Amino acid sequence: MKINGNAVRIGNVIEHQNRLWVVTKTQAVKPGKGGAFNQVEMKDIRSGTKLNERFRADEQVERVRLEQRAATFLFREGDMLTFMDSETYEQTPINVELVGEPAAFLQDGMEVQIESYEEEPLSVVLPDTVVMEVVEADAVVKGQTASSSYKPAVLENGVRVMVPPFIETGTRIVVKTEDATYVERAKD
Repeated sequence: MKINGNAVRIGNVIEHQNRLWVVTKTQAVKPGKGGAFNQVEMKDIRSGTKLNERFRADEQVERVRLEQRAATFLFREGDMLTFMDSETYEQTPINVELVGEPAAFLQDGMEVQIESYEEEPLSVVLPDTVVMEVVEADAVVKGQTASSSYKPAVLENGVRVMVPPFIETGTRIVVKTEDATYVERAKD
């Protein structure tokens, strides 16, 4: 689908220079001399390289729609993660590099979204938060105030997070999958 250069927004996936790019930043610029343009920062979906490009209002840009499918995480074998399509029950192996650091939060039976373009998986979207158990937490240092102090803890998947002083070993907590930060104590 063709769109004007000034209609490019953050999160759009566009085809440019025969590659797929996701838009990470945009800024409308109206210089004193010359026509207005949209300054766009993009990231290559496959390689991760960044590119800054100017699109004028009269330029046409090809916007790509990614196909999203619900899937269930089944298991990990080496560097490959296996997902099952929720509708067709077809299994799809995906390299762990495509998921990145959030792959540590994948749990058996977890529902995810697989985004693909022309049947090629491009990304795996995990739920925003997961519930994990703290397996190791440092002792509270006497004299620390509860308002702004955090202590390191290790989760059941080996990921280190900073938690408030009242969190102890065995406590289940809610963690953001995007950046592995503490949200709250689990309500279960």
